[in-house]
Amino acid sequence: MRILFYSQHVLGVGHVARSLEIARACIDAGHTVTLVTGGEELPLPLPEGILHEKLPALRMDSTFSHVLPAHYDMPKTPLSEKEQARLDELLAEIMEQRVDRLMKIAGRFRPHIFLTELFPFGRRAFRFELIPVLTALQSGAFGPCKIVCSLRDILVEKADQQKYEERVLKILNRSYSGVLIHSDPNVFSLDETFSRTADIRPPVHYTGYVAPRPRPEKSSSLRKILKKDEKPLIVASAGGGSEGYPLLSTTLEASIVLSASLPHTLRILSGPYLDEQDFALLQAKASTAPHIHVERFSTEFPELLAAADLSLSMGGYNTLMNLLAAQTYGLVLPFTQNREQRMRAERLAARGVLEILQPKDLEPDRLSQIMHTTLQATQAGGTDLDLSGARSTANLLQQFMESS
Repeated sequence: MRILFYSQHVLGVGHVARSLEIARACIDAGHTVTLVTGGEELPLPLPEGILHEKLPALRMDSTFSHVLPAHYDMPKTPLSEKEQARLDELLAEIMEQRVDRLMKIAGRFRPHIFLTELFPFGRRAFRFELIPVLTALQSGAFGPCKIVCSLRDILVEKADQQKYEERVLKILNRSYSGVLIHSDPNVFSLDETFSRTADIRPPVHYTGYVAPRPRPEKSSSLRKILKKDEKPLIVASAGGGSEGYPLLSTTLEASIVLSASLPHTLRILSGPYLDEQDFALLQAKASTAPHIHVERFSTEFPELLAAADLSLSMGGYNTLMNLLAAQTYGLVLPFTQNREQRMRAERLAARGVLEILQPKDLEPDRLSQIMHTTLQATQAGGTDLDLSGARSTANLLQQFMESS
């Protein structure tokens, strides 16, 4: 079975990291997968055997209301009429190139399944390229094909929710064969953030959460290396890193305070998109503390987390699923721009697998005390939630292809 997987990342790496885990499961199931991305360069390793097609890169502006060329530096002052005209011209060129390239990819690959990450529930700014390819696929221009949506557990709130849901349903009910929600309905059901779930005509399936499992032998090896003196290991991470500096900086300072009363090791993973100056500041602060190590990214993150005694992080989907799979207790600071991370963190906190940090906790002495108390409590982070979402997705896609 040939699967064409469209995954456009605009902030951080969460969406594409989940897509890669699903792609890996599909490849393991014997399917051929082509991943189409169109954001900044991926900092993540690709699964062996995946085909990767890159569209000319676009990103969202800071308000998430307009697309921009990925490497375009938007000035802080308003654009002049001439500058705006040039930007519009540049965007039009890139959009035309992307539409043409996406259509050619679909024509060459001739997918049995076209899987869209988030769209039409999100990525509205990219409908200029998705609607034409959906129309072509539906018409049979590239052979028989089922169109399926890959959706995370929680949708962000919209200014006009009614209009948003009507727009989503129009595309979904016209073009899609199914919706796969990467969630456990015992924790979240779609109707909690999409009120018209009952009006969705294509089948809706819950796959369970998508969570890469740490390799036990690698986790054990890391534990022996990093905890050879039996000191607690703390891991602080920030996903893609775009919004993580306040948490990571405070954790670093709190670790220095904590080391006087509770010797430990701290590994900080800033994320690939943390600002260069902020990353340099973290490194400079860590240079005075031998027990602290700062790095951008680790390909062994699931195993590192499994080796840890405590995690500090934000509340994105992938980070919290890594936490659950690692069975490590976490202190979590949800992103405040929308409801998504806080809702997820609150549900999981109610299950006893993490504790939610408040903005007021981002003070070194206060946070060091929270870390000390948590480590002394030796709380486990195990869960009975369904974390087999990637494998279930591969199986369900096979069923969609075989259905009439």
